[in-house]
Amino acid sequence: MAYSEDHIVLAAEYALGTLDADERAQVETMMVVDKKFAAVVQAWQFRLDPLNQVVGSVEPRPIVWEGICAATGHAAPQEPLLLPDVPPPPPPVEPEAVQTPLVEDVALASRVKRWRRVALLASAIAAALAAMLALQVYQPDALPGAIRPNPQMGTGEVNTPAPAVVPSSEHIALLQGQNGGPAFILTIDGATKHFTVHKLDAQLEPGKSFELWLMSDKLPRPRSLGVIGDSDFTASEVLVSYDTDTINDATYAVTIEQAGGSPSGEPTSAPVFSGKLIETVPPAQK
Repeated sequence: MAYSEDHIVLAAEYALGTLDADERAQVETMMVVDKKFAAVVQAWQFRLDPLNQVVGSVEPRPIVWEGICAATGHAAPQEPLLLPDVPPPPPPVEPEAVQTPLVEDVALASRVKRWRRVALLASAIAAALAAMLALQVYQPDALPGAIRPNPQMGTGEVNTPAPAVVPSSEHIALLQGQNGGPAFILTIDGATKHFTVHKLDAQLEPGKSFELWLMSDKLPRPRSLGVIGDSDFTASEVLVSYDTDTINDATYAVTIEQAGGSPSGEPTSAPVFSGKLIETVPPAQK
């Protein structure tokens, strides 16, 4: 199943822990009913785990605990518990007047006790059966000979579990300017060489386009990787024609071109954003 950008962002924010309680419940429900979506969430958790390792724990200030106590009503000493006055018992009633209700109460109490004994007996039988089954499986020698299972020899087919899915290598580059934060995030799948550009905070005047370029010492000139679209995510497969070393060692740059991209196939202005790849998910170990 192909997931939308909203699904991918929801999985990433769940891994980061930035969702509220209702959104987390929604994601956890989706993970239960959709195993592939659960794998997407686990992949994001695998990618973002290094971020959790570099963040240290922070001891909350004493005022936080005081606020919790005040909100739950435990900030001040509790008032002493006052019991109500017990009224005197009613005068005795003639036995004839209570004979029938008393008999009914006694009969009801007897039935309740009988039900409790039956429930306890059933629980004891179930526990004994469970213990006997466990001994038959794990410690058959501890059972008496009459109920000890006889060993049986036979042949059967052994199904070897499928190997665990190991994520392919993945590289990421933060494309940023000289004086600003990252404007784009470039992510490249090491197995397929497909890449995705995530637009963060890049502003563009009307009639212009952002164009992505690959710049490498192994190439005589920069190679265009296409125009970055207006949506938050732009995906492409044009890197499949390049070798892995060129992809991993290259510098990725963004220029501002006329609408639709450079007509000459070469940059017409200096790069405004650039960056190099770093490996975020290591390749599968053979």
